[in-house]
Amino acid sequence: MMSVLGVLISGICVGIFRTAALGVDPFQSLMSGLNSVIPISFGTLYIIVNACLLLFSLIFDRHKIGLATIINLTLLGYVAEYTQKGIAVILPSPGLPMRILLLAVGLVIICFGSAMYMNANLGVSTYDAISLIISEKQQKVKFKFCRMISDLICVLLGFFLFRMAGCDWSEITAAIGPATIITAFFMGPLISWFARKLPDYREA
Repeated sequence: MMSVLGVLISGICVGIFRTAALGVDPFQSLMSGLNSVIPISFGTLYIIVNACLLLFSLIFDRHKIGLATIINLTLLGYVAEYTQKGIAVILPSPGLPMRILLLAVGLVIICFGSAMYMNANLGVSTYDAISLIISEKQQKVKFKFCRMISDLICVLLGFFLFRMAGCDWSEITAAIGPATIITAFFMGPLISWFARKLPDYREA
C-alpha cells in the first residue's frame, strides 16, 4: 500500500507542479525539456526515458527494482498528465496566489510520496535509484547531497533542451522556475526527513 500510494501521490504532485507553472521538480524539468524536443505524449515519453534509466539499476543494484519501480515507470507520467488536465477543468486560469499555494502543497506532498515508496522496500523510481545507489556505494556521500547534484544536472540539461527546441522564455520558466530551484535544494533533505518519520522496511 505504501509503495502504490507513494507513486500515485508523486504523479499527482507532478501534475500540480505543471499546473502551477512556476517550475517543476528537476527530473520533470528534464522531461519537459525532452518533451519540447520530442513532441509525443508526456506519459509515453516518461516510460521510454525511465526504461533507459532502468539499465543503471540493472547494472549496479537490482535490489532497487521492484513493484514501485514498475508502477512508477508505467503510470506516473500518465497520472501527472491527467491530473494536470483535471485541475485545468476545475481551475482553468489560476491566479498567482493559487499557483503559489499549489507549488507549496505539491512540494511537501511529493517528498512525502517519495519517502513512502522508498521506505516500502519494493523498489524505487529509476531516477531515485541513481542517488540511492551512489550514496550506498560511496558511503561518505549522503543521499541528500547525491540528490542535489543529480537534480542540478537535470535542470541544466532541461534548460539546454528547451533552448535547443527554440522555446520562448515563458515556456522555459513554466518548467524551470522558482519551484525547480526550491526542489533542487530541498527535495533531498525533505525526503530524508519524511523517511525517518515513516515506517521503514528497507532493512526487512
